Amino acid sequence: MKTYRNYIGGEWVESVSKRRVPNINPSDMGDVMGETPLATRDEAASACAVAGDAFREWRRVPAPRRGAIVTRAAQLMQERRNEIARAVAREEGKPVSEAQGEMNRPINVAEFSGAHGRRLNGVTIPLELPNNFGYTLKVPRGVAALITPWNFPVAIPVWKIAPALVAGNSVVFKPSPLTPETSEMVMQCFIDAGVPAGVLNMVHGDADVGTTFIDHPAVKCVSFTGSTPVGKAIYEQAARRGIAAQCEMGGKNPVIVLEDADLDLAVAGVLSGAFGSTGQRCTATSRVILLHPVADAFLERLTHAAMAMRLGNSLEDGVDMGPIVSESQMRRVLEYIEIGKGEGAELLCGGKRASAGALGKGYFVEPTVFDRVRPEMRIAQEEIFGPVLSVIRVESFDEAMAAANDSPFGLTSSIYTRDAMRMFRYIDEIETGMTHVNSPTLGGEAQVPFGGTKETAVGPTEQGTEVFDFYTETKVAYIDYTGAKREGKLY
Repeated sequence: MKTYRNYIGGEWVESVSKRRVPNINPSDMGDVMGETPLATRDEAASACAVAGDAFREWRRVPAPRRGAIVTRAAQLMQERRNEIARAVAREEGKPVSEAQGEMNRPINVAEFSGAHGRRLNGVTIPLELPNNFGYTLKVPRGVAALITPWNFPVAIPVWKIAPALVAGNSVVFKPSPLTPETSEMVMQCFIDAGVPAGVLNMVHGDADVGTTFIDHPAVKCVSFTGSTPVGKAIYEQAARRGIAAQCEMGGKNPVIVLEDADLDLAVAGVLSGAFGSTGQRCTATSRVILLHPVADAFLERLTHAAMAMRLGNSLEDGVDMGPIVSESQMRRVLEYIEIGKGEGAELLCGGKRASAGALGKGYFVEPTVFDRVRPEMRIAQEEIFGPVLSVIRVESFDEAMAAANDSPFGLTSSIYTRDAMRMFRYIDEIETGMTHVNSPTLGGEAQVPFGGTKETAVGPTEQGTEVFDFYTETKVAYIDYTGAKREGKLY
């Protein structure tokens, strides 16, 4: 059986740890792809030290050359996209068609980041004194610790690794233990693109690896994507050391459907938002808020479409929804379904494990829709991370806005309407970092910032040009070319 390896100092190395977890295909529990080591703290510290040493040379490589390497990595991802997409489908569980869609994001991000190697600009600043000027430089921070989840095992690592490298940082990377195959393939693209030994390192492991990264003196910033409790703990740990932190965490994303909406468009958007990627994405639609006049018609179409979805092995053609990523996550989703029933929500469809025929080999849960959900219910407040949708009925636009904003999270949202005045009011008042109009809560483009508000995020946004402000520090230079002693007091 394959045992996955760490990548430290330019070499693939076996972990000394005896702790291993199986890499199970969630579509077929009998398909064990290998074992992921849970590396020791010493191994994690070694990777940080190696990255710290490599940083001293990497930061001197001109930014356009660093960008060219990352651009080459994007080209390799494009060439290998079919192979990588099948690995994503096999170990994470999204259908191959969705895995192919995921591949677009990291390729675009790497291309955008690579090009930014020619745009790491400072600014010149006029000074009050004659024959003096000032300017700023963007300088790398040092070693960047990157900690990523399993649900987008190509896109999320790349949208952290690519800008970190272009900015001149070296990297220590901890992927999820659930997606080691994909993580190795991502790493190999950067290695084959020419990233020097020691500049990019990967250590498989659990929380011990992440905490060791953050505590290491060589590490100067940390970027994390995952759950809110873990993200808050990481942010606190980083704050104790005084290093920069960027944490993207949970979501409970609402869609409002007004009475003038195109219902077919809205149903299609909510269906893909709620059940695409089996609901296992931070941008998933987990709440839909319906104006009373359209509620029954909308739900009739939505439940019919949800029940018609084909569940199956992610590697098969024609599959609409794959499995939950693991047995423990499946149990969590099923527990929330029972919570919803206990809270008095009305189950319209789904609500149980799908186990007929070959589905019994995997971790499948039916697309689930609850009606008559009240905003204070747990299923409307807590992130489930599965194919469970809560429907909240309201009587007015104001009530819809209040329900949408009644959440501790604030990642993304959407509204379906033809009314321009209410659309702009919605954009002004919705408490999310991103929002959509007449489209799903999903997605984002490489050149656009990605991030949320409230308990969804702390620190700067990811992607776009703003991410380079996180991976760099601003240095200010004052130049005096008078050649004379300055008179008077300095201020």
